[in-house]
Amino acid sequence: MPSASYLQPLVAPLRFLAQSDFARLSTVKGLEGLVRKALEGARAARSGADVQLLERVARALEQGGPDSPQEALRALAPRVREAAGPTEGIGRPVSKERRAREPASARDSVGATLPRAPDPARTQASSALPLAAPTGTRASTGPTAPSTPRAPTPDVPSPPSASPRRRKPRAQGTLLDEPRKPGRKARRSARAAPETPEEEVARPMSAAPRRGPLAQPIGGSGIRVPPRLVEGLNRKGLQRVGDLLFLLPRAYEDRRRLSTLRELRPGERGVAVGTVRMARDLMIRPGKRGFQAVLADETGSIALTWFQSGPWMKSRVPVGKRLIVSGELRAAPGGREMVHPEIEPADEGRGPSLHTGRIVPIYPGFERHEQRQVRELVAKVAAAHLGSVDDPLPEALRERLALPRLAHALARIHQPAPDDDLAALDQHRSPAHRRLAFDELFLLHLGLALRRQGVKHEPGIAFRVDGDRLSRARGLLPFTLTRAQARAVAEIGRDMSRPEPMHRLLQGDVGSGKTAVAAVAAALAVEDGWQVALMAPTEILAAQHHATFARVFRQAEVEVTLVTGGGTSSEKRRAREAVESGRARIAVGTQALIQEGTAFQRLGLVLIDEQHRFGVLQRQALGHKGRRPDVLVMTATPIPRTLAMTLYGDLDLSVLDELPPGRTPITTRVATRPRQPEVWEAVEIELRQGRQAYVLYPLVEASEKIDLADATRGAEELQARWPHRRVQLLHGRMKQEEKDGVMNGFRTGQVDVLVCTTVVEVGVDVANASVMVIQNAERFGLSQLHQLRGRVGRGAAASFCYLLPSFASGPDARERLEVLEQSTDGFVIAEKDLELRGPGEFLGTRQSGVPELSVANLARDQALSAVAAEEAKAIAAEDPRLARPENRGLLLALEERWEGKLSLARVG
Repeated sequence: MPSASYLQPLVAPLRFLAQSDFARLSTVKGLEGLVRKALEGARAARSGADVQLLERVARALEQGGPDSPQEALRALAPRVREAAGPTEGIGRPVSKERRAREPASARDSVGATLPRAPDPARTQASSALPLAAPTGTRASTGPTAPSTPRAPTPDVPSPPSASPRRRKPRAQGTLLDEPRKPGRKARRSARAAPETPEEEVARPMSAAPRRGPLAQPIGGSGIRVPPRLVEGLNRKGLQRVGDLLFLLPRAYEDRRRLSTLRELRPGERGVAVGTVRMARDLMIRPGKRGFQAVLADETGSIALTWFQSGPWMKSRVPVGKRLIVSGELRAAPGGREMVHPEIEPADEGRGPSLHTGRIVPIYPGFERHEQRQVRELVAKVAAAHLGSVDDPLPEALRERLALPRLAHALARIHQPAPDDDLAALDQHRSPAHRRLAFDELFLLHLGLALRRQGVKHEPGIAFRVDGDRLSRARGLLPFTLTRAQARAVAEIGRDMSRPEPMHRLLQGDVGSGKTAVAAVAAALAVEDGWQVALMAPTEILAAQHHATFARVFRQAEVEVTLVTGGGTSSEKRRAREAVESGRARIAVGTQALIQEGTAFQRLGLVLIDEQHRFGVLQRQALGHKGRRPDVLVMTATPIPRTLAMTLYGDLDLSVLDELPPGRTPITTRVATRPRQPEVWEAVEIELRQGRQAYVLYPLVEASEKIDLADATRGAEELQARWPHRRVQLLHGRMKQEEKDGVMNGFRTGQVDVLVCTTVVEVGVDVANASVMVIQNAERFGLSQLHQLRGRVGRGAAASFCYLLPSFASGPDARERLEVLEQSTDGFVIAEKDLELRGPGEFLGTRQSGVPELSVANLARDQALSAVAAEEAKAIAAEDPRLARPENRGLLLALEERWEGKLSLARVG
């Protein structure tokens, strides 16, 4: 079957989905629109077979067909692969022989796919630390405790009235590659809501190899896994050798020193050695038995309690046995006790132990009683497979930066040396952690550098930009540009005049004038005979941009049309016809711009506002509406420079770091509950002066699960407080016509108080609004609060923002909110937000097309990220195809690290 150009836009998303066997469907935005567009092309080409395949996928995505979306996409993948050519590799493995036969041009680093190279020879990592084999290991006694006289038996704490349900015994010796069918509880857990930041989830580091020896199942080499651990590992996705080797411990415990029993303190974890003086079964409840023992030394005694036990406990904890115990001591009614402690025989002559006498790793996502088994399994896997770990870094780079070998670093991660710094390990700042963090950052920066280089080498549009045209474009604005705006316009003009596509990020604080800069760029494109598309995340913001651009371009007699999902069918049809015919030189809209039925005659410039609100595929789909148009993405979210280098390393960056003259600073105050009546009095003063107010709530309606203020009830209460004022409610669940009516009423002054949710976070511009009140302010990030308060202060009047934390918020929340009292600089606030909350809020990796970071922390590792960026840029410049022998390992690691995402994120 011949190649079909209408299938090309599906190549990148299907390659991405095939990496997970089409399981990550929810992360790909706008796929249905791309399928519909391809279906339209197949019908026009009268390709019956393709029409059938695409109709099948379209029905499945709409959840109206007999197939699941995954099944339909798997059926479509071979056809898309055939249409894409031999280098795409959608949904099928690429053999080493085939990779070796590919010409260098087909393996170009940016384009259809990542460069591919034959697997390098697997070498033994000679520098790996020796790991103790757990089978048959014996406990080290540490400092030998003298023999002790028989201690008196203390009062034993009473057994609890209830405990966890006893599990049924399972067959021993189950291999991990023979998993059980998950039980009802496991299936229910798998369907649970997405994890929250507070939940502890076992997840391998993102650099875990997905091919080669480390990709084999854990049990594939005969390593036996305890049956009770099998289901947990499968549920957490830990099934390959590499998954365990690259599973980062969340914390470490210092078990190097043996304490006396008297030295143990309630509420603290400790390790001690003693002799079992008494052991007995406990009756927890009818049919439920536990076990308790008394451990004593010359300084005292404690109780050891297990709420789940069996007959085997008597053989493990016999009277007279010397044991090393580890756990948390707690005070109990009859004395002191350890519940479910880890125990080791303290006999002389035993070898080193994995669990005592050393710094011990604690793994995420596993209960305390599971840690011992996980630790032993990781040690078995490490002893068997660390020699198969390839080091992707060129040796010269590694030595220059004094980084340990990868196998050595992994060994120290799982089994720290006795003299390692415990604090550095806990904070993930040890040399071993630093090596793994560097790998993540370096491969991230290298991918961005190659992606940027590829964009720069693609043919694009060379706009005619000279001094006269630039002056005419700037002359459309009714004001003089600030120095920062003029600098950004000059940078954009230089980019547009070059033959390769512009790929630039315009970053500026709230109210810094990004729209004005975008209007100048649009004027340059329109004067050269090209069309411009501006995509905004909401219809409210799109309508506002449309009004602004229509006003700016009215004197130049340039038609600006609005393309959204709202309005009547005839209005939408007229808008699309104006764009397709070329009559409308500028199209402003929402995602409707990328849907089927919207076509451009000659698209040359793409402007994307609040770009982080769009998925990668949505931005890419807009770029496909033209022939490699120039792209300018804009964000009003101030991003710390270190983070911007990482997230937008493939973009040229323009920063608007000053506000236009006349903008009045916003006074921000945090009002605790006793001061909140004063806030409402201040709002009433503003209303009496003819100004307007925003009152923002975190919820639309009251919730039984979350004790937060809600906008619906808030609007009723405020209307009762101010019966002669016009109070209106605005939230995202309202129909578009209702939202437009409320917003227009607020803009025209017919509404005095707008009670809303974060639907007004970006773009809403009402100069007469001078005060904002934010309820439950501690629920929002600092950068988001800064964005929200930017809705006021847009006129000449003094403006105010009042942050009202909830009654239950603590001093930490108050301290965090005070940052906004002290600064109106978005970049200062963003740095503090990054420090306090981490980079997740800024990264939005599902939207950005950038791989997630598992080890590196951009707030902590800023200096390391800068070094990684410089080294990556140097290698990308010297060897853009990574063809040199010393870079072959980098090539393979890069393919796995990015998982096919390089080609997906070329629009920003």
